[in-house]
Amino acid sequence: MKKPILFLLAPGFEDNGRREYCPECAEMWGVLSYFPAIKEAIEISYQPIHRPRDQMVEMLGEDAQNCPTLILPKGMQVPDGVRVGTANGFDYLDSARGIAIYFSKLYGTPVPR
Repeated sequence: MKKPILFLLAPGFEDNGRREYCPECAEMWGVLSYFPAIKEAIEISYQPIHRPRDQMVEMLGEDAQNCPTLILPKGMQVPDGVRVGTANGFDYLDSARGIAIYFSKLYGTPVPR
């Protein structure tokens, strides 16, 4: 893995008998549309609404299947002030705001309010 992977739910998934979307994943798409250079620096992996989310389980284990989640390559330095979780040797961020703060520290984008 050379780039961070951002795990998102695809927009317009079927659940609860209707089409839905994940507000936090939509927030991430907003950040990526504001700052398209970030999109080029990461990989994006769409996950199903229903669990298990196999790729995430393989990397982080059964308990870390939240979307959005940004998994950093092993050994990638985490900027000061960014709080990450760690599983199976990977650092990861599992909230839209945490990921946006990471992007602000790494790429100099504005900080979310």
